[in-house]
Amino acid sequence: MPRQAAGGGRSPAPSPARFVALGDSLTEGLGDPVPDGGWRGWAALLAGALGERPGGVELVNLARSGALAAELAERQLPAARDLGPRFASLVVGANDTLRAAFAIERVAAALDRAHGALSGDGAVVLTACLPDPGRMLGLPAPLARPLARRMRAVNTVVHAVSARYHGVHLHLAEHPWVAERACWSVDRLHPSERGHRLLARGFHAALAAAGLPVGPPPALTLDGPPPTRAGSARWMATRGTRWVADRCTDLLPGLLGLALQECRHGLAGSGRLLDAAADQATRTALAALDGADHGPDGAKEAEGLHGADGPDSPDAPGGPGGPDDARLWKTAATTKGAATMTG
Repeated sequence: MPRQAAGGGRSPAPSPARFVALGDSLTEGLGDPVPDGGWRGWAALLAGALGERPGGVELVNLARSGALAAELAERQLPAARDLGPRFASLVVGANDTLRAAFAIERVAAALDRAHGALSGDGAVVLTACLPDPGRMLGLPAPLARPLARRMRAVNTVVHAVSARYHGVHLHLAEHPWVAERACWSVDRLHPSERGHRLLARGFHAALAAAGLPVGPPPALTLDGPPPTRAGSARWMATRGTRWVADRCTDLLPGLLGLALQECRHGLAGSGRLLDAAADQATRTALAALDGADHGPDGAKEAEGLHGADGPDSPDAPGGPGGPDDARLWKTAATTKGAATMTG
């Protein structure tokens, strides 16, 4: 018999827990179309596998195409906190690397603000390291290296902030499937349906490893056809050309300057100076978080930047699952351990 509420009526069904997804087009679902013309994506696939019963977790997807880290903190974060999520995801930063005004300190401050606030509210926060866009687009080395350097800085910050607030972290950048062409849509920047399913399963495995309630993992059976070479050509001839033109208007002049600098240092054999400058900027951005004022908004206070198993662990930025310069991690490290998860 159903339980009776006071006054003789039936008790209302319990409200489902919420999973609020914040981020850019990757989380919005681009690359995983549905018949009505919209997008599904990894967050929707993961939401169906969360909780102690099917349908027990409601997805609210706040991610928007083109979002930068600062826009996430300023626009998406307040709406997310109002929803009181049980789970939240912060997957952002690739768009920042494609902007002429890229500044790792702004990315770090925005991610720290968002992760700290959501963790302080009691949410389980998911983050991921991302593959660098230069490699995905197949750019020439002088153009790809500056973007890779930026993406390494973002990934180091994401990993450190996740450890700071004991989040659940997925090393997407180094997952084997990232190198599979079938896992990427025609634009080579967003996962295909298969890629979104694998990403959802990676987060599912990380949550399960953390002892959080999950159901069976999202299936790998595809609902639609995989991307084709013809589809890639059509995209580049239509929407792709417009996307490249939009990005070049903002990024290309600065990127050409970075490429020229890259070539000069390459000829002089001093490329490590560029790496050292980027590392120093990242160290400075991480160190600034220790003195940041989180304010009276319920954000968790800083607990240090550290790795559970040291810089040689797959969980550490210098290990095989993250950026290759462990010095950033050591500089920011404190003596206590923290929990990060890999899928």
